[in-house]
Amino acid sequence: MSTPAPVVVTTCDATIPAPGAQAPAAPWPFTGREEELELVRRSVTAGRPGLVVTGPAGYGKTRLVTEAVRGTDHLRVAGTPETRDLPFAAFAHLLPEPVTLHRAARFLAGVRLLVVDDAHWLDDASAALVHQSAVHGRTRLLVVATDGAAAPEAVSRLWTGDLLPRLAVGPLPREDTADLLAAAVGTAPEPLTAGHLHRLCRGDLRLLRELLTAMRDRTPPGPAPDTGEWAWRGPVPVTAAVRERLAPDLDRVPDEARETLQRLAFAEPLPLHWDLDGLDVRVLERLEAEGLVQVDADGGTRLAHPLHGPVLRATAGRLRARRLARASDDRCARALAAETAALTRRTRRSDVRPADAPVGEWLVAEGMGLPAPDAAVRARFARLGGRLKEAAAWAREGLRHTPDDPDCRTELALAAAQTGPPAAGDPAAAPVWAAAARGDLAGAVAAVAQDPYDAVRLGAPERAAGQLGGVFAAHADALARGDGPALDRAAEDLRRRGFLLFAAEAYAQAAAVHRDPGAARTARTRAVALARRCQGARTPALSGLVLGELTARQRQIVTLAAAGLSNRQIAERLTLSVRTVGNHLYSAYARLGVGDRGTLPWLVELPEAQPA
Repeated sequence: MSTPAPVVVTTCDATIPAPGAQAPAAPWPFTGREEELELVRRSVTAGRPGLVVTGPAGYGKTRLVTEAVRGTDHLRVAGTPETRDLPFAAFAHLLPEPVTLHRAARFLAGVRLLVVDDAHWLDDASAALVHQSAVHGRTRLLVVATDGAAAPEAVSRLWTGDLLPRLAVGPLPREDTADLLAAAVGTAPEPLTAGHLHRLCRGDLRLLRELLTAMRDRTPPGPAPDTGEWAWRGPVPVTAAVRERLAPDLDRVPDEARETLQRLAFAEPLPLHWDLDGLDVRVLERLEAEGLVQVDADGGTRLAHPLHGPVLRATAGRLRARRLARASDDRCARALAAETAALTRRTRRSDVRPADAPVGEWLVAEGMGLPAPDAAVRARFARLGGRLKEAAAWAREGLRHTPDDPDCRTELALAAAQTGPPAAGDPAAAPVWAAAARGDLAGAVAAVAQDPYDAVRLGAPERAAGQLGGVFAAHADALARGDGPALDRAAEDLRRRGFLLFAAEAYAQAAAVHRDPGAARTARTRAVALARRCQGARTPALSGLVLGELTARQRQIVTLAAAGLSNRQIAERLTLSVRTVGNHLYSAYARLGVGDRGTLPWLVELPEAQPA
C-alpha cells in the first residue's frame, strides 16, 4: 500500500463558534520575546533538527511557536489528557488505520516540519513516533512541553538524550507585560498597575488575561491623573476562572495545613513569624517543601504566590474570615517604615537593584494610598534604577495625599525631565534636567549644584572633580581621560548595582571615545539595550545613539528642534541665518531617515538595537 501524501495544516488564531455559542475572545497580540522568537525560527532552518520549548503552564510557549511557524508549511499535532491511553491518538487525523510505528515513521519521513504541542500529554505510541523522527532527522521538530508535568520517557529523552536543543521559556519580563497590556486594552497602563499585575500573575499569561477580564467587568480601571494611562486600584477580583487556575496548588493542601495558609492570607501584607504567632513548624516545613510558603532568614513567613491570599480569603467563609482577620494598622505602619528605611540604606550603599517592597505596593494596589515621605523614597529608588515612569508614578502617589510635598515634586520633575518635555513636571524643582530637556546643555551644566554626578552624565566631568566616590568617581575619571575601556568597566559596575540609566549613558559615552570600531559598536549596542529598559529615558548622553552620524552643528540644531524651537529661534540662539538652520535640518533629516520636524525625537528616540 502506498503511503498517503502528507496533509499540510496551517494554523490560524480565529475559531468559528457553534451556532448560538458566544464568540471566543480575540487573541492578544504577540508582544515581546523577540530573541526567543528568532531562536525558534532559526531552529527550523536548513541543517537544523528543530527545538524543544519548555516552560511552566501559561507562559506563552504555544503562542511563541505559532508565531515562529506562521506562514510556513507544517503539520501540527497535540497531546491531550483524555487520549493519553489511545495509541497514536495525537496523529489520528493524519495516519491511516491500522498503523504500526514503522509505517507511521515512513509516513512522517516526507514531512518537512512537525509541530508537537502539549507533548507531555502524548500517548506512548505517539511519543515513540516523535522520538523516532528526531533520531532519523528527516523531519524538523518543534516540540512544546510543560515543566513539572509527567511526560512520556520518549519525550523527555528528546532533550535529556541530546537529540534536540532545548529552550526554557521564562516569565514575560515586566516591560513586555506592560506592552502586552497596552496592546490588549488600547492604552498603556501606568507603571504601578503594570507592575502589580505582573507580580500577581508571575508570568502566567492566561492568568493575566483572566484577571484583566475580571477586573474590567467588576472594578473597571480608571484614567491615571496627568498621564493618559489607565490605573487599577482595589481588591483583586477572585472569579471562578481565577480560582480554577489556582486550584491545583491549593486543592492538594491537607485540612490540617489549610488553617495555616488562611492565617497567612489574612495577615497580608505582613508576614507571620512562626516563633511568635504560634504556627506549627512541621506544617510550615511541609508547605515550604510544596512551594506554597516562603520563610525568610528571620522566620517571617508569607504565601509564595501573590494570588493565593485573595483566593483563600474569598473562600474562607464569613465566620472564619471574622475570626482570622486581625487589626494590623499599627503593625502595617511599622512594617512600612522598616521597608522605607531598608530602601534608603540600599540607596546609600549604591545598590538600587529592584527590591521587594510588598507593604508599600499592597497599600497602593488596594487603593489605600501611601504617605508622601515613603512615596518619595520609592520614587528616588526607582529613578536611580532607571525606572523613570515608575518613579513618576510613585511621586504622583505621594502627591495625591500631600500635593505640596517638596520631595515628591522634585522626584516627579526629575523623572519627567528625563523622559519628555519639561512641561510634564515642575522645571523649578529640577533646573538641571529641565534645561537639558530644552536642549540647553550649557545651561544644564551651569545649573549643576547639589548632585555633581549630573555634570558627569552631561559630559562635563571636570565639574565633579574631587566630589565623587566609588563607581561614580571611576565614571568621571574615565570620561575625563577619554578612556573607552575604563568607561566600559564603569558602565558594567553601574549595571551590576542596578543603575541602568547611568550604565546606558556611560556605555554611550564609551562608544563615542573608543578607538577600536568593534569596541565602539559593542558599547553602543549595550547602551541601546540598557536604555530600552529605562522606560523612555531621553537624556543628552543617550542622544548620541541616534545623532552620532551627524556633525556637531547638526546635532546641536536637531536637539534644539526636537525641544520645540522654531528655525528662527534656533538661528537667534546660535547666531546663524534661518536659511543655514534649514539647510542643516534638511541634511540631518536625510541622515536620520525622518521626513520632517514632526517626526524628530524628543532629544532621542531609541533606535533598534543594531551596530552603528
